[in-house]
Amino acid sequence: MELIWLALAMVCIIEGLGPLLMPNRWRRYLLAISQQPSNQLRQIGGVLVIVGAITLFYLFST
Repeated sequence: MELIWLALAMVCIIEGLGPLLMPNRWRRYLLAISQQPSNQLRQIGGVLVIVGAITLFYLFST
């Protein structure tokens, strides 16, 4: 359970860096993302999930 909290904390830190350091660029990025078709967003999300799962598997299998 502690590992889940650690992972959640890291996600919050990494995700918070964009709006903290570059709020105007972050806003433009979100506007561009919101105009993408749903299928493209699903593909991007799927790829990110797969990359994350492979990375976790690699890190914890060694």
